[in-house]
Order: sequence, then structure tokens, then C-alpha cells
Amino acid sequence: MSSEPGLSSPRLPAPPARLTGAALFLDLDGVLAPLAPTPDAVVPEPRRTATIERVTRALDGRVAVVSGRTLAEIDRIVGGAARAASGVHGLERRRADGALTARKPAPSVRAALAAFAAFADARPGVIVEDKGLSAGLHFRQAPDHAEAALAMATALANETGLALQPGAMVLELKTPGADKGTAVAAFMAEPPFAGATPVMVGDDLTDEAGFLAAAALGGFGVLVGPERPTAARYRLEGVGAVLDWLGGLAAAATDEETRA
Repeated sequence: MSSEPGLSSPRLPAPPARLTGAALFLDLDGVLAPLAPTPDAVVPEPRRTATIERVTRALDGRVAVVSGRTLAEIDRIVGGAARAASGVHGLERRRADGALTARKPAPSVRAALAAFAAFADARPGVIVEDKGLSAGLHFRQAPDHAEAALAMATALANETGLALQPGAMVLELKTPGADKGTAVAAFMAEPPFAGATPVMVGDDLTDEAGFLAAAALGGFGVLVGPERPTAARYRLEGVGAVLDWLGGLAAAATDEETRA
């Protein structure tokens, strides 16, 4: 991975404690919420919801959750705090004004779900997730099956034309045509994000497209978690550090407004 264009060796500093004119794009799992054994094990948490609401107010609405989760799951986990959000790796999106856009699911997603279900039936601990626009195969509880899962999903991607999206102990076959980078770019072309400095905060390979999009638009990425080759410019240690940083940004923005 270190040889891929746009990726550099880490040793990254913490992001700035103050950001003027920023627009925040926040991944969910591993960034705003701890990773869990199963997708539905991630539940709402008051501090998370309050922090998102606070930083959204402080940045005049320039905050969006950009996740592989569906919009419905994003709303469940953040307690409805995300006015703007993108789900299923950019395939569905809710603008800050509430308008919804979504791609049509590729017909072959159903075939991928059936193949994933057959794979999971023979392997306890492997979970299939139907996102409508994509099929997910989770093996966090069965890591010994990771190699077989990747081989099967790669073959399916070649057969169906679906996009293979690796994640943290999950593989997705999704309707092609969008990713987290296209979601960031779309938000940045609309109010209230237009003209701001984009900052993408993410933890895994699915977020690299968002880091690159933010950099291309004059901003930067923030990697969350262990050091690794990445297109991000800064790093935070984990979910707690992210929530602390967001709270500090909100406080700093409020202080600047008060002084003005």
C-alpha cells in the first residue's frame, strides 16, 4: 500500500486545535463510534450526539457524516445529530437542506447477497449485511476466514462488475460510481460547505478517497487509529481523541465568535 500514489509514511502530528473556515467530514465507525463485533452492536451515545450538535452549530452547519453505513443507520447511531450525511460510501447522500440523492442499486447486488449468504452459512461468525446499494460481508468474529472471503469477493466483483470495497474486517460489493471522495466533493459544491476548507476524518482504507478529495480541494485528512501509510496529513489516536478534538474545535470557534 505504501507505493500507491498519494500515500506517504506516517509519523503524523495531531491536527490543529483551531480551524478557521473549516468544513468537517466525519466517518462513523472507528472515528465517532468504537468498532464493534457486529454492525448493530454500535448504539447511540449521548456524548457523541451532543458533540456533533455542538460542533455543527459552531461551524454554521459545515459538518457531515460520511460513512459506509446507510443513512438510516447513521441517524440511529448519532441520534439524528447529522443534518448532512452520506451513506454507503457515497451512494446515498442527504444535503444540509434535507434533500436526498441516491444511485439506483445495480441488479447484481442481489446476486452478491445470495453468494455472501451461502458463504456465511458454512462459516459461523460471518455476517451478511444488506444495504440495498451494496452487500456487506463481516468477518470480525471469524478472522480465520478473511483470506477465503477476499478471494470469493474478488471473484464476484470480476463476474458482476460491482465495486469491491475492503474495510475493517468487512468486504463490500457495491453499486459502482461513487465513494467517500465523490461525497466530499459533492458537499463542497453546495451551501453551507462551498468556500470552506474541507477536513476529512477517517480510520480505514475506505476513507483514503475522502482524504485525497479534501486535499485536492485545499484541505486535508485526519487519520484515526494506528499509524500506517496514508494520504492524511494529521492523526488522532482513537474515538475518544476525536470527540475531545471536536469539542475543542467547537469551543474555539465559539470563543472567536464571542470576541468578534
